Amino acid sequence: MKPGLTGFARLIAATGNSIRGVRDAWKYESAFRQDTGLSVVLLILSFGLAQTLLEWLMLIIPLFLLIIVEILNSAIENTVDRFGGEQHVLSGRAKDMASSAVMFCLILIAIVWLSMTWSRFFA
Repeated sequence: MKPGLTGFARLIAATGNSIRGVRDAWKYESAFRQDTGLSVVLLILSFGLAQTLLEWLMLIIPLFLLIIVEILNSAIENTVDRFGGEQHVLSGRAKDMASSAVMFCLILIAIVWLSMTWSRFFA
């Protein structure tokens, strides 16, 4: 077992680490700020588009997924950059794969939102 905090003290420390991670993502990652801005706008619009709780959840879950994946993408990029600035095929591949995960989240958001909008207003 790894030494360190346990129980409630660990929960408090982990929460502090998480808050620091969000703060750093906001401060240093423009893509995170852009994705957060998009998510906030769509979150506000979701209250007008969704007619049921299930529809609302279908609209907002991909937004949270985007934020989660963007933070992981930034973590991968920071880790790769930390271990050297020289070009390496595996470093580039890791960063490109993480970026593609963000792209698929954006595609998912577009599919869900366009489908829901179509269903609500045009079907």
